[in-house]
Amino acid sequence: MDSRSALIILLTVFAVSGGFYALVYPYLSGEAAAEKRREQVATKLGQRRGPGERLVDVAARRKQVADSLKEVEQRNAEKSKVSVETRIAQAGLSLSRTNFFVISGVMGAFFGILLFLFSDSLLIALAGPVIGGFGLPNFVLKFLAKRRLKKFADEFPNAVDVIVRGVKAGLPLNDTLRMIATEGHEPVRSEFRQIVEALALGLTVSEAVERLPQRIPTAEANYFAIVIVIQQKAGGNLGEALGNLSTVMRERKKMRDKVKALSAEAKASAVIIGALPIIVGVLLTFTNRQFIEMLWTTKQGRFMLVIAALMEVTGSFVMKKMIDFEV
Repeated sequence: MDSRSALIILLTVFAVSGGFYALVYPYLSGEAAAEKRREQVATKLGQRRGPGERLVDVAARRKQVADSLKEVEQRNAEKSKVSVETRIAQAGLSLSRTNFFVISGVMGAFFGILLFLFSDSLLIALAGPVIGGFGLPNFVLKFLAKRRLKKFADEFPNAVDVIVRGVKAGLPLNDTLRMIATEGHEPVRSEFRQIVEALALGLTVSEAVERLPQRIPTAEANYFAIVIVIQQKAGGNLGEALGNLSTVMRERKKMRDKVKALSAEAKASAVIIGALPIIVGVLLTFTNRQFIEMLWTTKQGRFMLVIAALMEVTGSFVMKKMIDFEV
């Protein structure tokens, strides 16, 4: 097999993978079903109108709430691009942008030198800066941010309950926010401390709370910001609204735990299936090396090894999307 045929086959694999991602991914991730569900809910809400209601007041209030939601969504869309500083803050690290890039550069150089010493090939060594300079730092940031967001989601309903009890007892909203900023648990305490500091600088409650979903990109933080913004502009019972929000967040956590328990078997099966080719390859290397070493000693074997790796990655991605449920 010449290099031209190998290149055509490789481009075909990438084209098939790209078509699969564009056509099948929305259905695996649930985006198409979620969009259909949102349209159905919007249609039902538009048709729901009981007899004898004060149509003018209800329509005006609904329009005001819709305008507030639209304004919040527009601001979030304008600030959807996450900067490096925001990603570092989401991970809970106290690094500057310059220090992060310096550490990434040092790690890239280290991995490049390490691969060159082991392989004695400059082409393979070029993968070192990509792995150590881009892949590993981003993976660490995502891992730390995911762990921190999980802690925030577990502790945030308790903070909302504190606000509800304080508001019902007659305390101002600013005092309840200060209470959480001083007596709450991490990472909720540090996030509310930034809200309190923003209030001290002269920002309104709505403007200070709207920054929370940018630092904590979770549905709970976004719901909290929307409730506060709507209450500040349209009025209403803040204690009741936040109490309902706290109940919803606790039910979401119960549902997530239930889904995690029900999908544990499928995840274990996916891990076993994904690791089985690697385990078989390692065992054959130790038991019958002459049989398997053709994969990396011959040109056709290396090409088949690359195709097998692409198929393994694609299969693992598909299995992950099939068992990864968003609640």
